[in-house]
Amino acid sequence: MTTPRLASLDAFRGFAIASMVLVNNPGDWSHLYAPLAHAKWDGWTFTDLVFPFFLFAAGVSMALSLERRTKAGDDPPRLMGSIAKRAAVIFLVGLGLNLVPAFDLSTVRIPGVLQRIALCIVIAAPLAIYIRTAVVAAWIVALFLAYTLLMLFAPVPGPDGVVAAGALVPGRDFGAWLDRLLLDGHLWAQAKTWDPEGLVSTLPAVGSTLFGVLTGRWLLTAAEGLGTSARLTATGVAALVVGLMLDAALMPINKNLWTPSYAVFMTGWSLVAFGAFHALMDGASPSPRDLSRRVLLPLTIFGMNALFIFALSGLVARILAAAKLKAPLYAPFQSSIATPENASLAFAIAFSLVMFAVAWFMWRQRWFIKA
Repeated sequence: MTTPRLASLDAFRGFAIASMVLVNNPGDWSHLYAPLAHAKWDGWTFTDLVFPFFLFAAGVSMALSLERRTKAGDDPPRLMGSIAKRAAVIFLVGLGLNLVPAFDLSTVRIPGVLQRIALCIVIAAPLAIYIRTAVVAAWIVALFLAYTLLMLFAPVPGPDGVVAAGALVPGRDFGAWLDRLLLDGHLWAQAKTWDPEGLVSTLPAVGSTLFGVLTGRWLLTAAEGLGTSARLTATGVAALVVGLMLDAALMPINKNLWTPSYAVFMTGWSLVAFGAFHALMDGASPSPRDLSRRVLLPLTIFGMNALFIFALSGLVARILAAAKLKAPLYAPFQSSIATPENASLAFAIAFSLVMFAVAWFMWRQRWFIKA
């Protein structure tokens, strides 16, 4: 693929971020619009798609960016250094957001969405820079295998002290035990004994990113046209089947644990969705391609400053909650829309539109923040 920038990738990334902003900012957490709620434990909903979509897109972007920068003369140490700096900034921004509004270092949650993105980027980077494609694929298998052995066969005490191996229930798995051991008092406040962005589940999440790297490398050599879009979609369908097989035979599809079945299954959906964006925006003939790019421009605008908009949305939400401003803003939706779930959804859409207005202004000014 000789195109220096894929329009479909920007729009796909924008779809992921727009969805993340939408699902993270309901009007009322007690009345969530059903598809915008995570699965309670095993299984999945639409909401469980969006984080893997972003990690997959980050992997594709990494592969394309590394190729472009290598051709421009950047050597591997320079590439690794710049990626490490970017990951550090993302991690620190995520940690800073977790400090708002209490600013209490003794209780701040250390894991988080931005922190996981940073760790996945910095761990995947040396493999993407130094390692050939077949070995990258082997590393994905190795990450999944290491995770599986730890989660299924390492006996650990639960929060009540009872020792067990392979207990894939909240707070009792190996990952939860390690998080309590290393990060006690700094985990997700709603659980306290485990964290959905914990350390061990980062291993298969890196695998999700590396699947994106492999896809990006393939795109660099693939022919232009709908044939490439079709291959992305077909590969995605195959990954969906494998994910369901792993769900039945190994570990359930579970976002909180980021099980291998979840990573593979969501990579399947990532490929199917990205294949659709690619067909519309890069694979189609000029006339429908240009129309698709105009229609999907809002998603592209979101995607051009994806992490900044996500971080800003988190900061705004925390400020509104701390200043007790959210309830007055939400009141008109409660009084004008019939059901609490629809009112909650309407507020989430309105919040997302405000974030889009910021993204649009930045796009008009050509302000693009990469970290």
